[in-house]
Amino acid sequence: MENHAIGTREEWLAARMDLLEAEKELTRQSDALAKRRQGLPWVRVDKAYAFETDAGAASLKDLFRGRSQLLVYHFMFGPDYRAGCPSCSAIADGFDGIVVHLENHDVALTTVSRAPLPKLQDYKRRMGWSFPWASSFGSDFNHDYAVSFTESEQSEGGIEYNYRREPAMAARPANEPAIPSRAGADGPTTGAAQSGTDVATYARERPGLSAFVLQDGVVYHTYSTFSRGVDDLWGMYKWFDRAPMGRNETSFWIRRHDEYGA
Repeated sequence: MENHAIGTREEWLAARMDLLEAEKELTRQSDALAKRRQGLPWVRVDKAYAFETDAGAASLKDLFRGRSQLLVYHFMFGPDYRAGCPSCSAIADGFDGIVVHLENHDVALTTVSRAPLPKLQDYKRRMGWSFPWASSFGSDFNHDYAVSFTESEQSEGGIEYNYRREPAMAARPANEPAIPSRAGADGPTTGAAQSGTDVATYARERPGLSAFVLQDGVVYHTYSTFSRGVDDLWGMYKWFDRAPMGRNETSFWIRRHDEYGA
């Protein structure tokens, strides 16, 4: 632990009051950003997407489950993964507790992945989760919403993710990670190993959140965010940000909740 400033209670309080003003300004900015998100134009979704759910075959409209708003978490679990992405799993650990609150305020939450439904169901049982999870296996949904990519896009043309074009894998410097990561190159390597696949296959899936609204029988896409845009969904990070050492990340440390040692 590095040396840190030591002070009196009076010095701490003066610094804390100065920080409070900055925190209040950030809260105001966050409120203003939320309004700008809600003010984005809606884009009509005319394409028919097919999903498999615990209740059977479903359309995008079915995923609303009687609500007028739908939030989709794009969970990295490709058809060739043996287990879900550990980072997405850490985010998903917080879903069960909020689903009931969202549903009682006219918002449906569904996780969507490309892995076949039986594989998702097995993993869901392992993790002890109960939130809705739909498989988009065989559908263009993940690709159209910029969270899944083909091998040729990855290796030849480069992919469009997080509103930026990434260089093709063949043109990528050897020391550049396949997926941008706080922990650098070891993040995708470790995540791929923990998911039972190679780095290239792992990197063809990406995390994100998309929002939709159902009005007069028509579905509209309203918002999507990717990469660190999903940081606010990681409940643990808001706690880390208030801990003395912060996030304190020097390597990819995340494990599934049943993989940490005693």
